[in-house]
Amino acid sequence: MLTLASAPVQSSQLDVAGDLLTLLGDSTTELRPNIQLEALTLAVAADLPVLLWGEPGIGKTAALTQLAESLDLPLTTVIASVHEPSDFSGLPIIGDDPAVNGVPMAPPDWAVELCRAGRGLLFLDELSTAPPAVQAALLRLVLERRIGALQLPPGIRIVAAANPRSSAADGWELSPPLANRFVHLYWTHDHDVVVRGLGGTWPRAILPALDPERLTAAVAFARRAVCGLLAGRPKLVHQLPTTETRRGGAWPSPRSWDMTLRLIAFATAAGSTPDVLSLLIRGTVGDGPGFELLTWIERMDLPDPEVLLADPDAAELPERGDLRQAVLDAVVAAVRKRPERSRWDAAWALLVKAVQTGAPDLVVVPATTLATLRQGEWDVPAAIEDLAAMVSVSREADRAAARVAAEVRP
Repeated sequence: MLTLASAPVQSSQLDVAGDLLTLLGDSTTELRPNIQLEALTLAVAADLPVLLWGEPGIGKTAALTQLAESLDLPLTTVIASVHEPSDFSGLPIIGDDPAVNGVPMAPPDWAVELCRAGRGLLFLDELSTAPPAVQAALLRLVLERRIGALQLPPGIRIVAAANPRSSAADGWELSPPLANRFVHLYWTHDHDVVVRGLGGTWPRAILPALDPERLTAAVAFARRAVCGLLAGRPKLVHQLPTTETRRGGAWPSPRSWDMTLRLIAFATAAGSTPDVLSLLIRGTVGDGPGFELLTWIERMDLPDPEVLLADPDAAELPERGDLRQAVLDAVVAAVRKRPERSRWDAAWALLVKAVQTGAPDLVVVPATTLATLRQGEWDVPAAIEDLAAMVSVSREADRAAARVAAEVRP
């Protein structure tokens, strides 16, 4: 009697528990600026494999699930660490006449389902806990989109996630060939996003709008940025890091520079912010080369030193000190490359203009360098005396300010 009477009560309590779980799972989304989500979405749109790095529980899987829902892409999750190499390279299937027809490599069922769908988001989770043999088998999947004899359709996007080796269970460093095939994004939590999300409202990932009228200009800008930097810094074309940990992250190679060029074009066509562009560039070629490229991009719109030397009177110098310094250094470098009396005089005129319209200290180094380029038959222009006087006054004012500060200091 007791057993029969308690059955309906247990069933009813489970139903109530189910209702409570449903309420807890209800949530909405909102448009909210999030540079991590925007960078991830742009990389996915550019059809580049992305690797999300982050501590356990930081929200990497949730971000991928939400991204797939927002872009209306079916999500297929594969835990890389629990698979064998043959799961990605294919299992050999012997047919009727293997000597004539060969032995085809059969793909796993999840790959077949992806091909049938024709589009989707393939999520390779726990990549850093996959042993080296599995990572080697993943190379062809990530680069060529092939699993055994199966070619994934163009509508498939690949995103992976990994924990740092220090926080991964039996973690491995990524092999350099595999790491160099990914855009590395380092996932961190935003306090406000977490609090608001736990309250029932999460940010919504949307594909940044690509302006059709900016596509051609975006490609030209991206090529000019990457090629301009590498032309002057050939050592950046390929730099394999010396430590195992850094080899498992982003580092520059012809492949990763090609990925960088594509991402710059997409970010430019979408009108993304510099912060988003910084995440994408540094996540592809690493922090050092990435910062050099970002600095180069910032200075790409600076005036051509040859134009300034041709007409120094009409020259307009940047207001910002670092940009003005870069312009003056470029002018001196141009004179060094082709030293002529007229160009030497024009450079001095530009330095005088820089002193008259900005901080005199900015011209000390370029003026010193320019003075060393003087050839014996060149007369010293009167501008040099004016410049020396201005810089001397500026330095004396700095010394006086320093003395006053020292006297009033307790």
